[in-house]
Amino acid sequence: MPDAVTIGLGSMIGAGVFAALAPAARAAGSGLLLGLALAAVVAYCNATSSARLAALYPASGGTYVYGRERLGDFWGHLAGWAFVVGKTASCAAMALTVGTYIWPGQAHAVAFAAVVALTTVNYTGVQKSALLTRIIVAVVLAVLAAVVIASLTSGAVDTAHLDIDTDATAGGVLQAAGLLFFAFAGYARIATLGEEIRDPARTIPRAIPIALGITLVVYALVAVSVLLVLGPDGLAAADAPLTEAARAAGADWLVPVVRVGAAIAALSSLLALILGVSRTTLAMARDHHLPHALAAVHPKFKVPHRAELLIGAVVAIAAATTDVRAAIGFSSFGVLAYYAIANASAWTLTPAEGRPARIIPVAGLAGCIVLAFALPLPSVIIGAAVLVIGAAAYATRRVTTHRQ
Repeated sequence: MPDAVTIGLGSMIGAGVFAALAPAARAAGSGLLLGLALAAVVAYCNATSSARLAALYPASGGTYVYGRERLGDFWGHLAGWAFVVGKTASCAAMALTVGTYIWPGQAHAVAFAAVVALTTVNYTGVQKSALLTRIIVAVVLAVLAAVVIASLTSGAVDTAHLDIDTDATAGGVLQAAGLLFFAFAGYARIATLGEEIRDPARTIPRAIPIALGITLVVYALVAVSVLLVLGPDGLAAADAPLTEAARAAGADWLVPVVRVGAAIAALSSLLALILGVSRTTLAMARDHHLPHALAAVHPKFKVPHRAELLIGAVVAIAAATTDVRAAIGFSSFGVLAYYAIANASAWTLTPAEGRPARIIPVAGLAGCIVLAFALPLPSVIIGAAVLVIGAAAYATRRVTTHRQ
């Protein structure tokens, strides 16, 4: 149980909180905390649905497996496709977070270099250990705690910054919730490791909500403290919001600490994401949902080297050409589509299979759809187009296979 919760925390409490607050504040203004609460509600529904499914299907793959088993082969394919494209965009967002905090003037160049370096590390078969994950989580939590304490104890605190003003529109709050969902999405990592967790039927349904609850408390504390010193407008204008909060609080000594903490969190997330996306790509290639050539495993390093090189190249290009908000928006659209399929799968469970209360998959499915289409319009258009391409690829494969 402690290890499973730590994996969930390591996947959620990372670079997302360093990157997503500013874009969300631009969308929601003074309604930022409402957006955070809404994102947490949708995340809870998704987590509950995923936990019940993971207990029934304790196999690696997550919704790629659940959709196939409960809804049919097409929905499993679409879930896997949405995961790969969404998490590929997440990789770009993590790389850009590294660049923004380490060297703001050369953020794209740093992001590109980070992707190349970590793709090389993954190619040689080097992975994070459970011990390293615990250390990284501890470091990030310590940095976030320092920002919260410095902010709340400074003379820059203004409680009026928490007031909800007329700039908080329903559309803005929904868009902020969709962007902030990006920071919660890592809890699926517990479910996707179902084959490696002891007593998954008991452990996974308990570990996911515990990790999600701890993450929500941490994010709420950080969001409130940063808002108190920067205000909605100051937060929206910040490229590196936690660094700006430390400066506004008069804790200049904390600025380099925050930069290092953000870089560690983002690099850790980037390493894990490249690893996860390449493995999902491998699984889909083995099932012929993606070109079978991507299923090749390196004879020496025992890694899916073609999949890793492809993912690394796509992420490097995205990191060099997009901005953080675009990457987060596109990532959120893909991940929300992924969880929409998870909730639809959970709806089909029977009471004997551990079906959650009906309201949970219904609210989760509706929440995913609403938040996905509330995202910035370019993210919606590109995300929907990519899903259509995925569906078309599936149809083409089925027609080709049938003719053969």
